Amino acid sequence: MDMRKVPALLAIGLAMAALSFGQTKPASAHQRETTPAPAKTAGNPKKSDKEIEATIRAKLAKSKISVDKFTVHVQGGVATLEGHTDVVQHKGVATRLAKTGGALAVNNRIQASDAAKKKAADNLEEGRRRAQVKRGDARSDPTPPRSSH
Repeated sequence: MDMRKVPALLAIGLAMAALSFGQTKPASAHQRETTPAPAKTAGNPKKSDKEIEATIRAKLAKSKISVDKFTVHVQGGVATLEGHTDVVQHKGVATRLAKTGGALAVNNRIQASDAAKKKAADNLEEGRRRAQVKRGDARSDPTPPRSSH
């Protein structure tokens, strides 16, 4: 091998190694290690379970879903919500209120009534029908407009 080509080949090899370094494929979501978010202690000391529970109850009382009268229990920072509702969306709202109230996690055991589930399913089907009608509508002008560029 010609000794004059060795430095050039070495430089190319080093450049390729540098480019490929750190170019590994990231692990998929289910393979990644998850670490809990660090506690926000600066200016926001950790609340006791009773304080979290009181905050969540106050938020529920002020909200539009207060008519459902959900029960709240907090243990170890984990809120457990129980009750019944006639509006499927109230279950999700209650979870969000609990999280913003300071709960580290939420066990949502709120049961939606059969009537609420049927209404949600009917609304979903109605939305699908509307979307199909809109896509199936004939256009008033069969030829698309041309740009004047």
